[in-house]
Amino acid sequence: MISIIIPCYNEEETIPFYLKAIAPVRHQVSEPFEFIFVNDGSTDHTLSVLRKASTDLEGVRFISFSRNFGKEAALLAGLREAKGDYVAVMDVDLQDPPELLVKMYDIITTKNVDCVATRRDTREGEPVIRSFFAELFYKIVNKISSTKMVDGARDFRLMTRQMVDAILSLTEYNRFSKGLFEWVGFETEYIAYDNVERSTGTSKWNFWSLFSYSIDGIINFSEMPLNIASVMGALACLFSGIAMIYIIIRTLVFGDPTSGWPSLVTIVLFVGGLQLLSLGIIGKYISKIFLETKRRPNYIIKEKSDEDTSSKW
Repeated sequence: MISIIIPCYNEEETIPFYLKAIAPVRHQVSEPFEFIFVNDGSTDHTLSVLRKASTDLEGVRFISFSRNFGKEAALLAGLREAKGDYVAVMDVDLQDPPELLVKMYDIITTKNVDCVATRRDTREGEPVIRSFFAELFYKIVNKISSTKMVDGARDFRLMTRQMVDAILSLTEYNRFSKGLFEWVGFETEYIAYDNVERSTGTSKWNFWSLFSYSIDGIINFSEMPLNIASVMGALACLFSGIAMIYIIIRTLVFGDPTSGWPSLVTIVLFVGGLQLLSLGIIGKYISKIFLETKRRPNYIIKEKSDEDTSSKW
């Protein structure tokens, strides 16, 4: 069986389009499907649409959270609920072309791979600033982390049960799935495709939410920011020590005390800025430790559909 996990947040308009688009794929693959929709605390009528779909369509199930816990929590919940020998993750907005599932299934069953993932060849249609920072993120994280991430990689992928179990064995609270998919290893083959616009509605990701998500990714998979803070502190101490020696020698030789209030203020502000930056970096890591030690659940389920659906697709 193939399990497909579909996180949803305020997607009442897109779910019918998704179900219509995925229907032909079911008939092109010999294995049975189960669809696990994860309602991530939607405030529209997403839950009502999912209730109806789970009643009317065979193999459609849903999980509904008590509030919005984020896409990472939704992915984790779906992976835990999936029963299939193969598990796919995809978005409901049809930016992940459903027809690619047929090719992905053929590859994973005929080649010695554990995962067939997708990546965008181009970012056409995406805002220029967002594309620039996305490419910058991948360049930075691949420079400073031992876990390499493919530029343009999507969450859309088909994995074997062995790989899914390995991902579920990672119990951290702070999750960054793109990194976790790569960290567990296993043989992965990528399929490239052109960027696809949403079928309807608007993206729930804005610039700042993506920026915050990228910072989490860097912190979760690299200690380099801490090293940078340490190096900056050491360099600031070195330069200030050299400057101090220079001022003392100049005073002794020329009998001319160094003047210049603006330069003094500039130096103080510069050193103070370095200290605040370093404290901010350290604080970010400490906050992650704090969240881990509280051991709160990643999500809380308020409602689930019946395990067995008998209606026909």
